[in-house]
Amino acid sequence: MPTVNVASGDITAIAADAIVVNLFEVVTSPAGGTGAVDRALDGAISSLIADGDIKGKSGEITLIHAFGKLPAKRVIVAGLGKQSSFGLDEVRSLSGNVARYLRRHGIRRAATLAHGAGIGGLDTEAAAQAIAEGTMLGHYAFRKYRSSANGDQPEKELDELTIVEHDPAKLDALRSGVATGALLADCAILVRDMVNEPANVMNPAKMAEIAANVAREVGLDITVLGREEMMTHGMGALLAVAQGSANEPRLIVLEHHGDPSDPSNNIAIVGKGVTFDTGGVSLKQAAGMWEMKSDMGGGASVIGAMRAIGRLKPKINVFGVIPAVENMPSGTAQRPGDIVRAMSGKTIEVDNTDAEGRLILADAISYIKQAKKANRVVDIATLTGAIIVALGHVTTGVMGRSQPLIDAVLAASKATGEKMWQLPLHDEYKEQNRSDWADVKNTGGRPAGSITAALFIGEFTDGVEWAHLDIAGTAMSEKERGWIAKGATGVPMRTLVRLVRDLSKS
Repeated sequence: MPTVNVASGDITAIAADAIVVNLFEVVTSPAGGTGAVDRALDGAISSLIADGDIKGKSGEITLIHAFGKLPAKRVIVAGLGKQSSFGLDEVRSLSGNVARYLRRHGIRRAATLAHGAGIGGLDTEAAAQAIAEGTMLGHYAFRKYRSSANGDQPEKELDELTIVEHDPAKLDALRSGVATGALLADCAILVRDMVNEPANVMNPAKMAEIAANVAREVGLDITVLGREEMMTHGMGALLAVAQGSANEPRLIVLEHHGDPSDPSNNIAIVGKGVTFDTGGVSLKQAAGMWEMKSDMGGGASVIGAMRAIGRLKPKINVFGVIPAVENMPSGTAQRPGDIVRAMSGKTIEVDNTDAEGRLILADAISYIKQAKKANRVVDIATLTGAIIVALGHVTTGVMGRSQPLIDAVLAASKATGEKMWQLPLHDEYKEQNRSDWADVKNTGGRPAGSITAALFIGEFTDGVEWAHLDIAGTAMSEKERGWIAKGATGVPMRTLVRLVRDLSKS
């Protein structure tokens, strides 16, 4: 994984395998650091612009050999796109694309201009944070189980990227931004590694082990409940999901006491941790079922967020809650038509055993409300295929009963570039969850499936502000783009951290 540093100096004087400069679309005469490099190259960049070989479009990357005219061996010209639409998202994506490009070309040491912090007009610290996040997240690849035995040649890694700034007054802001961005990227990489692990490795016990390691590392309190404790608390919904698997369930609670003088200043982030979801007796189709190792993405994002929170130490009490189970078909598995009693006392008709995530979240939310007096709850879950139909693989769905909390989530997502959109929870949709045999049914059918799933969870959130994030479409990616790598994305860990920090300030 590359380290990102900051140095004072002139980009044209840096000895590196490559230096990275930038260019807005439609610019015909490079300015600033790019202009200085162009002059050192005897106008090579200007000539390529004039010939139409460099257009400055977003995603465009051009390599120029310096041929001894600079201490650096190569110059990378990265397109910034239109200046009118340029922002931190573009910096993050550009940095991810450049990191992969440098790796493909075997470049180990590179230096770069601070994209956006000069001519782009962005806040210096925020731009540096986006560069660090984009570089580390874009460079990421999960290769733990690949070896030379299959003929693969290991790619050279980008070891170091240095942001070079000629204005000494900006150095402190750049260093602060890089430190924050590197921390958040490192925690998001923990999330990605957990989600990318196969389910024969990442089971409930393994999730609890990783959470315990995080707690020790950053000074969090941790409680892990097993089956017996869950039975004592009456967690019939969670236990019903787990009863078909040989892997024992865990309820993991991480605690950051950022404001011990005010226990009411708190928030719980509750992440679904189904380490593999076959659908249970309501078995999923075989095609694509391997992706269900990612059904613990919400729980992993909570563990990663709590690691960052433990480092950043915001003045707010935070509970990270992960109900971790495996949903398997067996002779002991729950059946469609079963009726279970949740910790809250409500009875649930199990209409479909593949609607299991909402069952474990129901008991986890009830527990954190009762045991820790949480008054704000955000749950995160790879919950429904319906959200993919509605929003694809770009945007996370947000729902809930507390508009101020939802607004805070959306503001945090905008700041981090993890795109989100609010869906309605009109009372009319509740009809679909009504049961003839119990207090509520665990699925409302195909229409508005994401909304009815959220409304089911909402049945267990009385007395708290509540927001729900459905990340079924955004937890995994089939291809690389910008700061997103193939496989697990780490969404929405950075948004959760930003939300907690924003709430601590308000």
